[in-house]
Amino acid sequence: MSQFENFKRWLQEISFLQEEDCKLFQPFLKNRTVAAKEILLSEGQICREMGFINKGAFRTYYLSEGKEINTHFCFENEFVVDYDSFLHHKPGRYFIQALEDAEITTFHLQPLQEAYNTSKNWERFGRIMAEYSYQLTTQRVENFLFMNGEERYLQLLEKQPQLLERVPLYHIASYIGLERESLSRLRKKIAGK
Repeated sequence: MSQFENFKRWLQEISFLQEEDCKLFQPFLKNRTVAAKEILLSEGQICREMGFINKGAFRTYYLSEGKEINTHFCFENEFVVDYDSFLHHKPGRYFIQALEDAEITTFHLQPLQEAYNTSKNWERFGRIMAEYSYQLTTQRVENFLFMNGEERYLQLLEKQPQLLERVPLYHIASYIGLERESLSRLRKKIAGK
């Protein structure tokens, strides 16, 4: 069994990519292990690779007045990338850090663009990836525009309960725009209801 079998299986399960589409792309894939707390990407670096997470968890964050502000968490069968930096080959604004020991399958932009040009299935895959990225960004912005901290936390409990099992609470507090102490009070209040 190929070391990239997990990525290929995921591609075929969630999309319309066929065996020949996967074979076209396989020579450009590399597996990589990332240790817990390792920085995969730093602010100011160009994101040269997109990674498919076979195992592990990552967070994306930026610094504001020396404080880390979490913007995204990703887990198995998701992609870890600073998408804007990756697509436009420009220095990124974010840090990406492993929260756990992880294994990822990586690839560069050029083979992906060649796959888009060679295969309509890969081109369609790229469009779906772009739509997914747009949806995540829009949802994040709207959560901060139209919800308060308590509503954001309750939505997280409902839609992303796995975060509470795998991500430290101080990272979750930052992610939903609360101080750690405020999140502790909110959790006590909700538990008391």
